[in-house]
Amino acid sequence: MRVLLSTYGSRGDVEPVVGLAVRLRELGAEVRVCAPPDFAERLAGVGVPMVPVGPSASELTVAAPPPSSLPERAARLITSQFDAVTAAAEGCDVLVATGMLPTAAGALSVAEKLGIRSVSVTFQQLTLPSPHHAPLAYPGRPLPPEVTDNRVLWKLDAENVNALFGEALNKNRVANGLLPVDDVRGYVLGDRPWLATDPILDPWPATPDLDVVQTGAWIVPDERPLPADLEAFLDAGTPPVYVGFGSMPMHASADVAEVAIEAVRAQGRRVVVLHGWAELALIDDRDDCFVVGEVNHQALFGRVAAVVHHGGSGTTMTATRSGAPQVVVPQATDQPYWAGRVADLGIGVAHDGPTPTFESLSAALKSALTDETRARATAVAATIRTDGTTVAAKLLLDARSPLSA
Repeated sequence: MRVLLSTYGSRGDVEPVVGLAVRLRELGAEVRVCAPPDFAERLAGVGVPMVPVGPSASELTVAAPPPSSLPERAARLITSQFDAVTAAAEGCDVLVATGMLPTAAGALSVAEKLGIRSVSVTFQQLTLPSPHHAPLAYPGRPLPPEVTDNRVLWKLDAENVNALFGEALNKNRVANGLLPVDDVRGYVLGDRPWLATDPILDPWPATPDLDVVQTGAWIVPDERPLPADLEAFLDAGTPPVYVGFGSMPMHASADVAEVAIEAVRAQGRRVVVLHGWAELALIDDRDDCFVVGEVNHQALFGRVAAVVHHGGSGTTMTATRSGAPQVVVPQATDQPYWAGRVADLGIGVAHDGPTPTFESLSAALKSALTDETRARATAVAATIRTDGTTVAAKLLLDARSPLSA
C-alpha cells in the first residue's frame, strides 16, 4: 500500500508525521511525505522520501509577517498544496492531512480530486469543535470576550475560517474541477477526524456532533546518541535544567537567554540551552552552561532536572514521557492549553504569560524543582501510551477502515 502524509508547519507538525512514516514503513507500506523544505534532512535521516511544499516554515515564522497578510499567505500555501501534493499523491492509496488548516484543506481537496481515501488529523484538541472548550483565535481576528457560550464561539470561528481561507481554497478547487465548499473547517474535519494525542495528557471529552478517533500520540523512537561534548557536560556535575523554545522566535523576549540562565543559576543548577529558532546563546564563558542545536530530546530530557519550554505539543509530550518536571512559558496558539495541562497534572508549572522575567521564572523553577513535582512527573510518565503510531498505521493499512466521511 502507498501512503502520502501531508503537513505544513513547525517541527511540532512534522515530527509526529515522521513517527507515523517510520511505523508504516516497518509494517510494509510505501510512504512519502509532503512537508516544508526545512525538514528535508530530518526525513532523509529516517530514509523516507520527501516532497518539499511551500516556502521555508522557519523563515516565515521568524519574519513574523503581520496578521493582515494571513489570507494572502494562506492563498499561496493552498496553491502550493495543489501543485506539490497532486504530483506526490499519484498512485497512492490513502492520504493523511495535518498541519495548518488551509494547507490541510488543500491536501484533502487533492485526495478528493484523485479519488483517494483520506483522513484529517490534529495534534491538539483545540481545533476540534466542542462545547467543553473555546476555539483558538486567528491572528488579527480576536473572538469577542463578552461571549462565553462555546457553541456560539465555534460558529464565529467557522465564519472566520471561511473569511480567511474560503476564497483561496475554492478558487483552487474550481480550477481543479471540484465544487466549492461553504464550510472550510467542516470540510477539513469531516465527521471522523483523528486526534493524535495521549488520552492522559490530552483527554478528549466525548462530543455528540463529532466522532473523534484518538489514536495516541505519534512518537518516533530516537536512537541518536547525544554528542560527546554534551555527554561530558552531563557527566561533569548534577543534572542541569534544559531551556529551549523550539520553533518560537521569542521576539518579545530579546533577553530571554540571560533571564533563563540567571534564573536557573539562582536555583543552584547548571543549564543546557537550545539555540533553536530564537537563536539563544551563552551569556558568558562560565562552565556551568552548555548550548545545543539539533539534539535527541528523548535522551536528553531523561537526564535533566527540569525542562523549561514553550509548550509545543511535541516538546510537552517528550518532557512528560521523560518524567522531567516542566516549566511551560506559552507563546501562542495551543501552547497555553498545554501549559494548563502540565499544571493540572501536577507535573510542572504554567508560567503566567509569554515573557519571563528573572523573578517570574525563578518562582516557577523553585516550584518545579521540588521532590513532590518530580515524584508526580515520574508517576505520570509511566501512564503515557507509546503505541499511537501503531494504532494509526493499522487503521490506515486496513482498506476497510472508514477513515473519514
